[in-house]
Amino acid sequence: MLIVMGYQARKEEIAAVIKAIECMGLRAEPIPGGERTAIGVLGNTGYVDDSTVRDLPGVQEVIHVSKPYKLVSRAFHPECSVVTVGNVRIGSGERPVVTAGPCAVESEEQIMRTARAVKKAGADLLRGGAFKPRTGPHTFQGLKEEGLKLLAAAGRETGLAVVTEVMSPETVGIVAEHADLLQVGARNMQNFDLLKELGRSGKPVLLKRGMCATIEEFLAAAEYILAEGNPNVILCERGIRTFDTATRNTLDLSAIPLIKELSHLPIMADPSHATGKRSLVRPMAKAALVAGADGILVEVHPEPEKALSDGPQSLTCEDFEALMNELKPLYNYLGF
Repeated sequence: MLIVMGYQARKEEIAAVIKAIECMGLRAEPIPGGERTAIGVLGNTGYVDDSTVRDLPGVQEVIHVSKPYKLVSRAFHPECSVVTVGNVRIGSGERPVVTAGPCAVESEEQIMRTARAVKKAGADLLRGGAFKPRTGPHTFQGLKEEGLKLLAAAGRETGLAVVTEVMSPETVGIVAEHADLLQVGARNMQNFDLLKELGRSGKPVLLKRGMCATIEEFLAAAEYILAEGNPNVILCERGIRTFDTATRNTLDLSAIPLIKELSHLPIMADPSHATGKRSLVRPMAKAALVAGADGILVEVHPEPEKALSDGPQSLTCEDFEALMNELKPLYNYLGF
């Protein structure tokens, strides 16, 4: 439920509404706006009788929200949110950001070489996997803590904030020590214990859409993080599984403007995982930005043919530089 206060509502009237909500055994979440204050009502498992609050002084309207997500929705938070990662602002009309780097951190030489190349080309953030969830158990699983240290060192040398995946609640602390943005992979989108721990961490979170997740399930997963007190969530459309096998996944471009209608959270796109084909990454990256994405994630490897994971979808350093050059006129067209 969402309680919208009137333009002239006084602080005392707002406080009285909050007290009434708490007396109902529910939690009140004030949402200050530019012109008025709204109050979100959380903690209910079913319909809430609004008779005790709808006629209180200062209340203009009571809206019942039936979706499984509330804090994530535009009804609760009409203005677009901005998430700051390092010194990079993401969302709400900011220039779309580019996150680039290898699927997996393989060695010091590999991550340093890639970091320098993407920084030179104009990337905003550096990505790289230290803990790797792979389909098969006999494939490269990442360098783990050593990989985190190498990624952090590359970020410090280049001045790029770093993004890496966290796979379990137990590793949130160690990953948070080395990374600026903690990524939840598609396979863990509904790992609710992990989402709750990330909510308690307060660190910015990049939440990828599950490969078979609906939009409602995706936003409900984000709600777990916000419900624990962490508003710094960036969503990521990374392609969903469909009947077609021509590409690795199907990039759901329509999800980008749709989520912007439903939610205030920033949303990025991952054309590398969505297509699985190097030749499709550049056109789909640009398509995602035209659709309104607040940024893109692109896998880059200095020698994709030798990559220990996802080589076929990784751009070479030269390909990435070409993409960044192509984005300059596109940004001008989009008004950035």
